[in-house]
Amino acid sequence: MNFCFSTLGCKVNQFETQALIQLAQQRGHTIVDSGADVCILNTCTVTAAGTRKNLRELRRLQKNNPHAVIALCGCFAQTDPERAAALDGVSIVCGTSDRVQVLTLCEQAVQKNQCHCAVQPNARHPVFEELPAGVLPGHTRALLKIQDGCDNYCTYCIIPYARGHVCSLPLDRCIAQCQTLCQTAVREIVLTGIEIASYGRDLPGHPTLPDVTEALCRTAPDIRFRLGSLEPRIVTQEFCDRLSPLPNLALHFHLSLQSGCDATLHRMHRRYTTQEYAQAVNRLRRAFPSCSVTTDVIAGFPGETAEEWEQTKQFIRDIAFSAVHVFPYSERPGTAAASLPDSVPKAERARRAEELRVIAHSLERDFLSGFLGQTIAIVPERPHNGTQSGHSRWHFPVYLEQPEACQGKQTLVRIHSLRDGKLTGCLVDA
Repeated sequence: MNFCFSTLGCKVNQFETQALIQLAQQRGHTIVDSGADVCILNTCTVTAAGTRKNLRELRRLQKNNPHAVIALCGCFAQTDPERAAALDGVSIVCGTSDRVQVLTLCEQAVQKNQCHCAVQPNARHPVFEELPAGVLPGHTRALLKIQDGCDNYCTYCIIPYARGHVCSLPLDRCIAQCQTLCQTAVREIVLTGIEIASYGRDLPGHPTLPDVTEALCRTAPDIRFRLGSLEPRIVTQEFCDRLSPLPNLALHFHLSLQSGCDATLHRMHRRYTTQEYAQAVNRLRRAFPSCSVTTDVIAGFPGETAEEWEQTKQFIRDIAFSAVHVFPYSERPGTAAASLPDSVPKAERARRAEELRVIAHSLERDFLSGFLGQTIAIVPERPHNGTQSGHSRWHFPVYLEQPEACQGKQTLVRIHSLRDGKLTGCLVDA
């Protein structure tokens, strides 16, 4: 059969889709972009806007694959299975557990013209579903999912209801997955999950994120490892002391912030203060002096006053992030925040978001400017549309003046210009 896959949302979804592609190929199926017998859409539901994107992508798949069996899996399908099953043209609905069954159900649907909704409630004590790690052809970076689920229950977030409680891939299986990736052309592995700071709390002996990071960095000393999004409370002095000696750990840390105002953080049910957050950043910068620190911020959360917003802007400036992902607040039905009073008008949310993007752009430019004239190592990706780039240890991309036959090999580049927010350089001899 011909299978078509599409993914919306986070890196965890990307990992899971890539795993399903591998499993479909192992079953003898062919992966196509259009004219498929089966289309599987891995959905997102983190915001109301994300739900609308699911519907738009569904229509696109149906247009390009008019005779295909359509299956939905992922977070939207898990949290709203009845709505998902009622969508015109959808035959299969699966959630966020037992991903492999979606392939079997699709095969059965093609052969027997059957429809099926197989969404199960999240387990009270979930077991991590191990899916095969891999890398797409031509890529040198891979994702390794080590954790799933979240127990934080921030007021704006639906993901704990979509993904369930924390569960982790045992450390020995993390190592085995890493060893499999080492047999490919992978040069960087991103450790990902829904909330990787919680890694191991469900496992015997309670291994921690530093435990698995140390083990993987030592298992594959020639591979660069990068941590996915972190909850700031994990950045203790012990965390820094253990990870700073690892030469193949990326110098990039994404610490989720959401607001630079303590009152807003309290309404969000974030479990730290701005002072504690700043202390975490200071620890990282002492342990990793040149590191890149990036974050996420929500603009216009319910009850956020003009004064509180000014506090957030100043905090962003004070921390001097190397990059900030800015999102205007979007109500998500089913979350506590959706019923909070004092909603900020949508136009004001958009205005605040744009205001912060201007600040973020300036901070990013300042950070990148510090690399002008330096020689740094990158791992080049394959050329695309006549250009070639590679990612540095600090995560930002560097664009090569001329595409080179050096894909997948760690390469030294001399940085000489910064234009339109992009660093450009040329190869130098090692």
